[in-house]
Amino acid sequence: MASWARIRLLWRWAVVLCGVAALLTIQLNALFAEYKKVSSLMALQSPLLSIQELDQVEYLTLLPPLGLKHPQTINLNHEFLNQSSPARSLFFPSSWYGTLDPTNTNTNATTRFFLPEKIWLDTAGNPIQAHGGGILFDHKSATYFWYGEYKNGNTNLAESTGTARVDVIGVACYSSKDLWAWKFEGIVLASHPSATHDLHKSNVLERPKVIYNEKTNKFVMWMHVDDATYSKAAVGVAISDHPTGPFTYVRGTRPNGFDSRDMTVFKDEDDGAAYLIYASARNKEMHISRLSDDYMEVENVTVRALIGMHREAPAVFKHGGVYYMVTSGCSGWLPNEALVHEAESMLGTWETIGNPCVGANKEYRAATFFSQGSFVLPMPGGGGGDRGLFIFMADRWNPANLRDSRYMWLPLTVKAKFERYGQFPLWSKVAIFWHERWRAPIKDNGETYYVSKPFMAGDDL
Repeated sequence: MASWARIRLLWRWAVVLCGVAALLTIQLNALFAEYKKVSSLMALQSPLLSIQELDQVEYLTLLPPLGLKHPQTINLNHEFLNQSSPARSLFFPSSWYGTLDPTNTNTNATTRFFLPEKIWLDTAGNPIQAHGGGILFDHKSATYFWYGEYKNGNTNLAESTGTARVDVIGVACYSSKDLWAWKFEGIVLASHPSATHDLHKSNVLERPKVIYNEKTNKFVMWMHVDDATYSKAAVGVAISDHPTGPFTYVRGTRPNGFDSRDMTVFKDEDDGAAYLIYASARNKEMHISRLSDDYMEVENVTVRALIGMHREAPAVFKHGGVYYMVTSGCSGWLPNEALVHEAESMLGTWETIGNPCVGANKEYRAATFFSQGSFVLPMPGGGGGDRGLFIFMADRWNPANLRDSRYMWLPLTVKAKFERYGQFPLWSKVAIFWHERWRAPIKDNGETYYVSKPFMAGDDL
């Protein structure tokens, strides 16, 4: 009997040991898989930037913060606008979670990552104030200039509409060689003291964009100007001899008599033609008009596009002879789904090709990663052939404190229609990829370092 009891005991121990061995095998396999994943990511984070690093599908898993009554059924859209929500830190993380800080000298071209959602500081250590803006590349100085709404003031509610606003301060300008470290150049177009002026502090100045005219050697700024009730619905134009201003305000007008709200300008580098694109008919449609040769007037031809679609926040770019436009829906401060539209001519027929957002999670993709587009910038060294690489510039608006609105810069790619990304059967050939951090292929001096040739030890970054 004792021997049988001993045998049963040994058998039980054998079963336990087998189970432990199986569990260890599973854990080791998981660790090996994680090691391979980390190794591949480390390869992508090599000194030489691979295209794969930009269009890699990255998922986002959010842990519900403490204090939510029903974390299993959290609605991110509701929490986004709820100023007292414990989930607020998911969208507007404090500086404790990190900042994009160019004053940190322990960086080089391989470690300078863009950090969507995080606070972005300028070279003086102050939060950048260039909301709803756009970028001009000045070829003479090989410098990027970032223009945007300077909102470093108190957020209040407009008496007539109740919408959040900051009194007009002006248009800010920042300069950079590498798109990462930005120097504040000052307010290049300031508010005006006259209560009857378009730029009086009680009015609205939004979405400034600057283009350079080679014929006149002038820098021309277009912007949305309005009153506090958004009933003026006009565009303003200003001009300067220098990219850092000062800009002189020339006039405000309704282009060809149409109401104009969210707008942008696009300069076709192939032929020098420039266009004004703006939401009109109370945002029911988009209008496009060519600018005069000096970029100061709107020509008397207006193309109506996206009729009945209620789109705003247009951002236009060109690749491979095709024009693309990214727009958002009209839902106030609540983020919504971006759409991409394409045309063979700026004044041609525009076709909608779908939501470009890839990665993160379903709610983020349906809300343009909780942001709204403002501009699309060609990526330095942005590839060739069928591939196009760009930077999608967007704002994550914070209506409770507009000066704390964040910048959502993400890589945008254009590929052939038959290509696919990961598990996503995307039929759109334009994709904006979510990344918690990513980098652009640009050195301190503005030179690019793509994989056009193998990176060798000793190469200067």
